[in-house]
Amino acid sequence: MGPDKNNPADFFTENLLDPIQTATGGKPASVAKKKAGFYLSIELLDRFTMKFHELKLAGIPIENKSALIEAALTFALDDMDQREKSRVLQSLGS
Repeated sequence: MGPDKNNPADFFTENLLDPIQTATGGKPASVAKKKAGFYLSIELLDRFTMKFHELKLAGIPIENKSALIEAALTFALDDMDQREKSRVLQSLGS
């Protein structure tokens, strides 16, 4: 049966099935996650990838690149909460 032309899919709804989970039969993540897209410099992406591999080789228990970027963003957001003392905000002002 083909798609219902009278009821098209809403690709912006928050309750869609995860295609990877559906295809692999995997369990849902314990924390809701959503793929994000940002434009980052190639230099920063290369540096991030290199650091990820360095940490893995050093035996640091990092699950994957998503876990590393999540931790880094959490630290950056916590830093920005400090306002005047924030290293992130200072770097944006310079």
